Amino acid sequence: MSWFTALVSGSTALLPPASVSFLASALLFIQIPAAFLLLSRLIKGPGRRPPIVPQTAAPDQLGVVSVVIPTLNERDRLTPCLVGLSQQSYEVREIIVVDSRSTDGTPELVKNAQEKDPRFRLITDDPLPPDWVGRPWALHTGFLHTSADSQWFLGMDADTQPKSGLVAGLIEAAEAEKFDLVSLSPQFILKYPGEWWLQPALLITLVYRFGPTGINSESAERVMANGQCFLCRREVLTKLEGYTSAKGSFCDDVTLARYAASCGFKVGFLDGAKVVKVRMYEGAKETWNEWGRSLDLKDASSTGQLWSDLWLLLSVQGLPLPASLLFLSCLGLGISSLSVTAAAGLNLFLLLIRCALLFAIAPSYDRTQASASSWLFWLSPIADPLAVLRIFLSAIQRPTSWRGRSYEI
Repeated sequence: MSWFTALVSGSTALLPPASVSFLASALLFIQIPAAFLLLSRLIKGPGRRPPIVPQTAAPDQLGVVSVVIPTLNERDRLTPCLVGLSQQSYEVREIIVVDSRSTDGTPELVKNAQEKDPRFRLITDDPLPPDWVGRPWALHTGFLHTSADSQWFLGMDADTQPKSGLVAGLIEAAEAEKFDLVSLSPQFILKYPGEWWLQPALLITLVYRFGPTGINSESAERVMANGQCFLCRREVLTKLEGYTSAKGSFCDDVTLARYAASCGFKVGFLDGAKVVKVRMYEGAKETWNEWGRSLDLKDASSTGQLWSDLWLLLSVQGLPLPASLLFLSCLGLGISSLSVTAAAGLNLFLLLIRCALLFAIAPSYDRTQASASSWLFWLSPIADPLAVLRIFLSAIQRPTSWRGRSYEI
C-alpha cells in the first residue's frame, strides 16, 4: 500500500463516505463551469496565427523603427540583446538604451556597442517620480527621446536575445494584420532543474486564462501582451500619452495594451518563438520571486476579473492532480458514488488536457541550450498546484521592490 493510499485510508476512518460524496459534488459544482470555459479557449488553438518568422527588410521600411531598452544593472545579460539588435537591418533607425543609473558597468557596455554601431544611444532617465514604477518610466522617457520620423516604437527588455530579421518580420506581420500594437511571446532559455520543473507550470497559468497566442481577444480586458518585445505605432503611442496610463503598474505591458484596446486600437499577441529568445531568471527561486510577482496581472485587471481568473486556475490547474489522487484512492477503497466517480473522471480529463498542452508549449523552449535536466519539463504538471498557489499569493500582495528599486505600498 502506497503512502498516499495509507493516508487516504486513515482519513476515511474520520471522513464518512457521505462526506466524500459531498466533497466530490462541491468540486464538480465549481470545476464543471471552469472546464467548459477552459475548453472554449483552448479550442481556438488550431485557428491561431502562425509564428512570426525572420524577414528581410523591404525598401519602404527604411528607418521606420525606434527601439528602446530600459536598463538597471543589466550588464551580465545585456550583451546578447545588443548583439541581436545590431544584426537588424536598416529598418531600425535608432536603438536607445535608457539607463537608470546602473552601478555595474551597464553604461560602459552600451558605449562599447555604440562604437561599433552608431544607432545605439545611451541616455539616463530623470529621478523616478513617486507615482511611477521604474520600467514604464524608463520606457516613457525613451519614447520621448525617439525620432519623430520613426513610424514604430519597439520596447525590448535587456534579457531578450533577438534573431536577425526579427524587426522586419514583426513589422511585416503588424502591417499585414493592421495592428496598432503587437507583442510577441518568446522562446524561453532554461538551465537549472528547478526552472524546468516550475517555469512551464507558471506559463500554463497564462494559457489557461487567455488562451493560445495568435488569437484575437474578445474584449479589451482579455487582451494579453508581453513587454519583452512590444511594438506600437508611434502616432498611437502619442495619442495614448506614452506610458502614462501604465505609470504605476507592475505589469505595464498588459496595462498599456488593454488601455489601447479600450480606446479602439487593434492589439495583437503573436508567437515569436522563432525570432526572439529570453533568459529571464536564474533558477527556480528567482523565477518564483520575480516572475511570480507579476503573473497575477492585478494592476491591469478589475477585482472581478482577477478573482474569476483565480477561480479558473484553482479549478482546472490547481485541483486536478490532488483531486484525481484522492478520488481514485477512494474508489480503490470501495468508497463509491456517482459524484465520486464523476469527480475522478473530470479531474483525470483535466490532467489529460494539461499533459497534452506540454506538446503544444514545447516549441516555446530552447532545446539547443538545454541542460541534462530538461526532462523535468515533462513533469511540470506536478508543479501546477504550486504555480496556482503563487498566483494566489501574488494577487493578495503588492510588490515592495522590483529590479533593484524599493516602492512604498
